[in-house]
Amino acid sequence: MKKAISIWSFSSAGTLEDKFRLAKDAGFAGFELELAASGPVAPASTPAELAAVRTLADRIGIELSGLATGLYWESNPASADAAVRERARQILERQIATAGALGIDAILVVPGTVGVDFIPGAEVVPYDVAWDRASAFVRGALPAAEKAGVRLCVENVWNKFLLSPLEMRQFVAQFGSDAVGAYFDVGNALAQGYPEQWISILGPAIRRVHCKDYRRAVGSISGFVDLLAGDVNWPAVMHSLRSAGYGGWLTAEMIPPVPFYRHAPETLIYNCARAMDALLAL
Repeated sequence: MKKAISIWSFSSAGTLEDKFRLAKDAGFAGFELELAASGPVAPASTPAELAAVRTLADRIGIELSGLATGLYWESNPASADAAVRERARQILERQIATAGALGIDAILVVPGTVGVDFIPGAEVVPYDVAWDRASAFVRGALPAAEKAGVRLCVENVWNKFLLSPLEMRQFVAQFGSDAVGAYFDVGNALAQGYPEQWISILGPAIRRVHCKDYRRAVGSISGFVDLLAGDVNWPAVMHSLRSAGYGGWLTAEMIPPVPFYRHAPETLIYNCARAMDALLAL
């Protein structure tokens, strides 16, 4: 397994080059980028701008391990509003094209939300309707993903959808395509169950893994803590990953770096790298 870190683990200060260099210096081999509304990797980025990002990563010596996006939270692919669903389709289209241009073979996809507690006034969608619309959303993007050699990795997130490993396995399997897999988030699974069980059930469907830790007693999104400081049974998780034959990226996603590290936030990156080394040694 290889060690990577998400761009969301960094403070907002500094350039992308600063973040690449910090990640490299801390010992990470990979870096997960974000398709953001604006910035160096955005829907409006030109081929030349994306080529510059690729060149920068190559020069610093860090691999681009994945491409996430937070844009789905405001553009629910399962929305009752056709215009919102169309925005989501365009986001996924750009995500696939951007990953292809950057040489990234997997993207994080949130195919739909039933509800989102941390977004005031978020639309609530009937679960069965969300399943149908999310399935159509992924299916519609399959030709482009397969052509680009980009895997659509569906993540278990706080969207009140795909709440069990059996559901996630069924959702991914229905497409019958190697271009669709699971992006398993260890910390996200802890609120509803046991990450090691998710891993055993999903098995080879897992194409990417996010490493986060969580304290169940908090019971809200504020429960995320530093790696090794929460309730994740990391020995069991690492055993399950090895038993499943997983050998891909383990990506630390430390959200948010503030307020946990109000001062010297770069310390989080070094601490996280040490914690990841400890996980890999389990």
